[in-house]
Amino acid sequence: MFTIGDFARLAGVSVRMLRHYDGLGLLTPEEVDPFTGYRRYSAAQLPRVNRLVVLKDLGFRLDQIGPILDAAVSTEELRGMLRLRHAELSAQIAADAERLRRVEQRLRLIEKESHMSEHEFTITSLPAVRVATVAATAESAELIGPAIQGAFAELSTTLTRAGIALNQAAIATYGFDDGGVVTVRAAFPVGSDVQVDGVEVLDLPHVERAAVTTHIGAMDTIAATWQALGEWIEAVGEQPGDGSLAREVYRVMPMDDPASWVTEIQWPLR
Repeated sequence: MFTIGDFARLAGVSVRMLRHYDGLGLLTPEEVDPFTGYRRYSAAQLPRVNRLVVLKDLGFRLDQIGPILDAAVSTEELRGMLRLRHAELSAQIAADAERLRRVEQRLRLIEKESHMSEHEFTITSLPAVRVATVAATAESAELIGPAIQGAFAELSTTLTRAGIALNQAAIATYGFDDGGVVTVRAAFPVGSDVQVDGVEVLDLPHVERAAVTTHIGAMDTIAATWQALGEWIEAVGEQPGDGSLAREVYRVMPMDDPASWVTEIQWPLR
């Protein structure tokens, strides 16, 4: 038999928590001295402590844990609960990390508001170009990144398997509906006679006048360049045209150095 202090050290919990568990009826001492009130525990109670702690860490409330313990949950059942909770926590961590990434991106936009733009802007025409394309849907603007990455992965794999060389700059287009859903298109320029299952071939039309600038760096900072272009269009008295015809053209994209990526942003004008 162990004193409450020795049992707490053995079980890896605090004396305070053992008293709390006793008060709730979750883990009663093996013996209580009728004269001193001292609690004593046995090693045979360790499995119940272990299960209690696991269930608590899995997110169960203490009032839920008692019936589960009394039902003699097996080790395999606990493992199943742990795997499920692991998946839930992993998804939550990923969601929180994405939320932090979006906050950091917005902070960078705010920090740039008081600085002069370092971008150069021009107005030029855009040639018509035939492309092979795969579309994907993002439920919100914040989910564009994963959507376009998936579309490009599918498109490049399909074209490579079909023996089509990807030797021209990739292009992305975006279509926003009123509900905020975004249709993204990953595209590669191709010849006029290309036909590949699972890939749509279409013509991006000629644009007479478009505002153009260049973004240097990874894609998680490109929103600032888009905003700078929009501000410039307004400042010079121009009007943006059909946003669905706007393009990102990925001129230089070394996979090992995102900071040196070169993306040309093309926004049609009225």
